[in-house]
Amino acid sequence: MGHPHKALRTSTTGAVSAALLAGAAFGLAPATPAAATEASSAPGIRFVDIRGDGGTVLKANVVTPAGADGSGRYPVVVLPTSWATPQVEYLAQATKLAGSGYVVVTYNVRGFWQSGGNIEVAGPPDIADARKVVDWALANTPADPSRVGMAGMSYAAGISLLAAAHDDRIKAVAALSGWADLTGSIYSGRTQHLQATGLLLGAGHLTGRPSPELRQFTKDFLGSNLDKEDEMIAWGNKRSPSSYVDRINRNGAAVMLGNAWGDTIFPPNQYAEFYERLTVPKRLEFRPGDHATAEATGLLGLPNDTWTSTRRWLDHHLKGTDNGVDREPPVRIKSRSGGPYETYPDWKSVGADARKVDLGGTKTIRANVDSGANGGIVMLSNTLDQFLKLPPVASIPLLPRRYAAVWQSERHRAPQRIRGTAELHTTVTSTKESGTLVAYLYDVGPLGLGKLVSNAPYTFHDRTPGKPFPVDLELFSTAYDVPAGHRLALVVDTVDPLYIEHNPSGAQLTFSSPATDPSYVSVPLREQ
Repeated sequence: MGHPHKALRTSTTGAVSAALLAGAAFGLAPATPAAATEASSAPGIRFVDIRGDGGTVLKANVVTPAGADGSGRYPVVVLPTSWATPQVEYLAQATKLAGSGYVVVTYNVRGFWQSGGNIEVAGPPDIADARKVVDWALANTPADPSRVGMAGMSYAAGISLLAAAHDDRIKAVAALSGWADLTGSIYSGRTQHLQATGLLLGAGHLTGRPSPELRQFTKDFLGSNLDKEDEMIAWGNKRSPSSYVDRINRNGAAVMLGNAWGDTIFPPNQYAEFYERLTVPKRLEFRPGDHATAEATGLLGLPNDTWTSTRRWLDHHLKGTDNGVDREPPVRIKSRSGGPYETYPDWKSVGADARKVDLGGTKTIRANVDSGANGGIVMLSNTLDQFLKLPPVASIPLLPRRYAAVWQSERHRAPQRIRGTAELHTTVTSTKESGTLVAYLYDVGPLGLGKLVSNAPYTFHDRTPGKPFPVDLELFSTAYDVPAGHRLALVVDTVDPLYIEHNPSGAQLTFSSPATDPSYVSVPLREQ
């Protein structure tokens, strides 16, 4: 932060991102207005207005089991909508849930589409709204007050977790493609995730009404206002379920977390860390894909692993169904390279066999130039990886060493099944007091073509030029199989379109490996 010359570039990128997300949001919407009209005449489905916090009108759908006449009580599931999506988003899933004996209330969150109010980004009004919706469901539907659940994707996932921290009536949560640490998601390594925030903010302006607080945050965050950094971090922490994990544990709601390895909006690391801190009944699932792509087909009513797991979770914890979900290993993952699901007793067991790749020697690179190594395009690159096994690639031998530091391992005789979070440790010396570096881990084949395994950014400020300092950086968690005969490569450069960089003109970074503090990348591997 603190580089005004980047403001124009940021604004332009935000406008482009807004256009991209408009198309993405439309493409993920599960029903057209015509389809919604048809659904409203179906038995058990009705559209209602619910008064949220301060009397704000929330547009909602209520789906009840066929034949419900008020003589019996049913478990109830509340589904807030995702960011920028209309209230019919979950209609297919809501109908399925109602068909199996649930009352379902899905509502458009405040500030979007036809609901009133402003976009508060899961702030206190949103949490109060969720509680009001539960109140309304218990008063106006055959919902059982002892069997209340919340679920949803993305924005809904964050709101559901926060609601569970503030409302002990909620007994089960399924939080899909969401966040536990909002600050850590969009500002990891002290670096703004430019494309991700541009996408979200652009969609918010197109489909909703940002609050004054959100407008100010946007200005300070994308404008790199370091003077407001503490305030912005506090703003994000206030909206982070990880800040309230003790409350969630005390209230006791059973929590299922699902996410994609390549989620460019809410990277998986922060979910894994949150999962480890939970003491309630819990489950963690990671699959290939990008933000919400693992769940998207379920919105159309098609078979979908994530929604199947969600149903099993809710059935056990709200209906008491003995489906075995409580006896299964709670961590379930699928490699980006294919193969069956793998199960583990906890997150730390996923990559229990860590191995180090030494990063010896001294390498100096110039800043401000994209070397050709990058993390791809938000919502596109990791979706291609999910469906076509086409992650971002780079020719490692052709990367310009003037702008990229490159280290490679020896060829591996056996497959390397990477699972979990790779960690970089190195020593950096900068010619300027501020700077940004981006680390990439590649799977390099015999011809030198590198397929991206993971990446992460790191930004520093207020460093003494010419004075070495240590850097410890967690790359984004993943599951990827490196074939036998391939190498691993660690590449570091200073520019990536995914992130805002903070390299002053003419800056140079030197990476060294002192004998007393050697540099390395620790790669987590599945136990053989």
